[in-house]
Amino acid sequence: MNPLLEPFGYDYMLKAMWVSALVGAVCALLSCFVTLKGWSLMGDALSHAIVPGVAVAHLFGLPLVAGAFFSGLFAALGMGFLKARTALREDAVIGVVFTTFFALGLLLISLYPSGLSLKTIIFGNILGISDGDVRQVLFIAAGVVLALLLKWRDLVLFCFDATQARALGLPVRFYHFLLLTLLAATAVAAMQTVGALLVVAMLITPGATAYLLTDRFGRMLAIAGAMGAGTSFLGAYASYFLDGSTGGCIVVLQTLLFLLALVFAPRHGMLAARRQRRLHRRTPAAA
Repeated sequence: MNPLLEPFGYDYMLKAMWVSALVGAVCALLSCFVTLKGWSLMGDALSHAIVPGVAVAHLFGLPLVAGAFFSGLFAALGMGFLKARTALREDAVIGVVFTTFFALGLLLISLYPSGLSLKTIIFGNILGISDGDVRQVLFIAAGVVLALLLKWRDLVLFCFDATQARALGLPVRFYHFLLLTLLAATAVAAMQTVGALLVVAMLITPGATAYLLTDRFGRMLAIAGAMGAGTSFLGAYASYFLDGSTGGCIVVLQTLLFLLALVFAPRHGMLAARRQRRLHRRTPAAA
């Protein structure tokens, strides 16, 4: 057998690769809305806020995904409440909530030690994902994609200009909490792949990369989705040969593509910006 085809000969690797690709694609699609809205810190907050939910669910013998989802959703609602009821800036609210939730999760795990591995929660364990977890990931992914398909135009307007969306009669508060709910659900799905620590990268990097490459949102979704699925599949594949962290491989690949776009993007890359500056300097002299 060709050594490069070895990973395809193991069921656990096949499962890891296609589940990673699915989660990567969903995270990438949502990352476009996060990038447009400027909610990078929100993705970071929710990825940390799911930790206490996992701990509580394990203590009571409940599905870990359910605990993580409700914990993330509760954190999102808490951030929305504090933002609406206090004079604190959004970044301060996010910082307080996500550090509190993360610390609570660490405290619960330390007080009630069991078979729950903190390393698995933080770094993920896609190679050991069970069939039940796969079904949960599929359910979450289908729900998030369906919500985006049904409401993507209104979500784009809300993310681009909430004031204009309100003026046009859109229920801005509903879309605010809808986007928070989708973020929480996606963070739970991605926890299985890259863990709570690296979820934020999958929720930001593909959208940021696609943002540099195009000015059309439809193309941005396509580029980000392809990048998220491709890098996640290749990251899981490469981890077999490197014997390293699957999540680490995925995020490093996504970061490399971001750096390439940052430098070489035809309109928004660093080289393009340098050419534009040179052109502007020459234009007055020629006149």
